[in-house]
Amino acid sequence: MLVGGMALTCESQGWSGPKELHGEYIEGSYKSHQVPLPNAKTDHLEREMLQSWLRSYNPRELFGSDGVPNSSILSVIPKVECKRLGMREEAYRAYTPLDVPDWRKFVVRKGTLQSCMQVTGEFLDAVAQQNPHSFRVFSPDELVSNKLDAVLRHSGRNFQWDIASRASGGRVIEILSEHTCQGMLQGYTLTGRTGLFPSYEAFLGIVDTMMVQYAKFVKTAAEVPWRQPMGSLNYVETRAEGVGGDAREHNGFSHQNPAFIGAVLNLKPQSARVYLPPDANCFLSTMAHCLRAKNYVNLMVGSKHPSPVWLTPEEADEHCIAGASVWKFASTHEGMTPDVVLVGIGVEVTFEVIAAAALLQREIPALRVRVVNVTDLMILGRYGSHPHALSDGGFDSLFTCHRPVIFNYHGYPAELKVSLRFSFLTALETLTWWAPLQGLLFGRPNMDRMTINGYAEEGTTTSPFMMQLLNGTSRYDIAAQAVRAAAMHNPRVEIDAHTTISRVLHLAQKDKEYILEYGADPAGTFDVPKFE
Repeated sequence: MLVGGMALTCESQGWSGPKELHGEYIEGSYKSHQVPLPNAKTDHLEREMLQSWLRSYNPRELFGSDGVPNSSILSVIPKVECKRLGMREEAYRAYTPLDVPDWRKFVVRKGTLQSCMQVTGEFLDAVAQQNPHSFRVFSPDELVSNKLDAVLRHSGRNFQWDIASRASGGRVIEILSEHTCQGMLQGYTLTGRTGLFPSYEAFLGIVDTMMVQYAKFVKTAAEVPWRQPMGSLNYVETRAEGVGGDAREHNGFSHQNPAFIGAVLNLKPQSARVYLPPDANCFLSTMAHCLRAKNYVNLMVGSKHPSPVWLTPEEADEHCIAGASVWKFASTHEGMTPDVVLVGIGVEVTFEVIAAAALLQREIPALRVRVVNVTDLMILGRYGSHPHALSDGGFDSLFTCHRPVIFNYHGYPAELKVSLRFSFLTALETLTWWAPLQGLLFGRPNMDRMTINGYAEEGTTTSPFMMQLLNGTSRYDIAAQAVRAAAMHNPRVEIDAHTTISRVLHLAQKDKEYILEYGADPAGTFDVPKFE
């Protein structure tokens, strides 16, 4: 059955332009790509060639002496203004806000283990049902792999050329081509609808430059009075490694590349939004917010693997509104007067922060710890650098104004702190790399008290916890750093610091040996930490 037709022509590059100049071919060569006659203003030969080229289009047959197109051209322009190409409302005033369901109807119980993606998939299923003509998911063939397939419960995939599925209302388009998904997402958004692009973090970088060019357009469009707001570009990013997950993740190292975070951070502040919700309830709240937002580039970073639900729906809502908060349940003395502040930014690394806090409570009770989670990355920037950036007072209320702060971050450390050379001792080895970048925290006072752990481009096909050990983001790395930092001003910690650090690093080495021998993490590695 014939489902469509297409006429193809094969023409030379620069067809109809100058054939050659000064003995070199222009038509059919790379020289036709930009300005084939660069000196037409001063060179008589080039100016004559330009005139001949332009006259070949017979402009006198198309325009009158006053420059107005002739009647044959004007006759094809629609009489009704709103039907003219440049006047179509879809091009400048088409945005239709989504009917976003109440995310609280999809929440999960605090203390359970839940996949952020699976829970969010249930929510997206409802979004698709309530918005059958204004919401789509564009996925590079990873919807099931990323555990968002619940969205298919009431809506199939829409393959335009497939007779069985086309024009059936499918809200999901899957094609293994990230740049094609990006192009469709942009077109869908520009014409008033709202889309979602989920993918693994290693592959979103394929569309970096497309995303940046789109953000440039949005910035310019916002400066034009007749252009109305449009929906946001919404990305969901996951990593193959999880809290627990498979015994040996076959896509571990190859599927880790958080560089897309940096690409979004480099956008203008009015566009950039990066969220790293720590659990399923926070992810629901964040997703609902992003689907309602206008004119942003929203990046949501989560995990497809089951992980602890740390917060109730009410706590999650409060946490997401604030962008960060002190987690009193994991802190000593509810976080009051800490010796050191431990900060988690991202699902897996936050688990390690909480595990480190529990380890420190057992190993060295005299050390006072405050645990902070950051879900809105943009709050960290110096005050005034971003609409979400905390005031100095707000920043100090979370991180104190003088105590050491240890960040355990999902992405590259340089995205938070500027340094020409990173070098630190992990639980396994010394990691060193160069990163001449200015991070989010640049401009905050007392930066010398801050330590940044993050993805150090280390890994292999191994267990989830080994990936944390290799990158210096494990509970043992954090605990050792915390003891070193606290020993500088707490004598009760200082006196036992050496023996405590040695014991912690020994535990790390034992776990490494176990993983190398058995190919899996030791039993209990990802049990939810308990506090007295």
